[in-house]
Amino acid sequence: MDLQQIFYHFYQLGIAFVLALPIAFNREHSANGAGLRTFPLVAISACAFMLVGRDVYEDGEAEARVMYGIVTGIGFIGGGAILKTSKYVVGTATAAGIWLVGALGVSVAYARYEISIVLSIMGFIIFQFAEPMKKQNQSDEV
Repeated sequence: MDLQQIFYHFYQLGIAFVLALPIAFNREHSANGAGLRTFPLVAISACAFMLVGRDVYEDGEAEARVMYGIVTGIGFIGGGAILKTSKYVVGTATAAGIWLVGALGVSVAYARYEISIVLSIMGFIIFQFAEPMKKQNQSDEV
């Protein structure tokens, strides 16, 4: 591996990290669970797994298996964020956000920066501005 490739991978991991931050900051300030540590770690991990898969495997089928493993694994992590009581289910938005930053990381690994930027912006907007509407709806029903 040459120095240029090392810097390129560092660059890509940095992009995944930075694009996960808006969502992470929002979740850190509005949720008790995943936040500033979890969301960037999921994004850079998904990116790293995909970067390794792209470098190690030359055919698309093997890369697809790596991506399948990432999607499944992140779904498993997100499932751990969901808590159900007799009256409420909480953590589904956090689980979806974890999945979203995983997709963000994979899109960065494939240099599909337009997708990752849109995921970051839309995820932040949804978490930032949909929460007040949700609370209003819940208070109407209770």
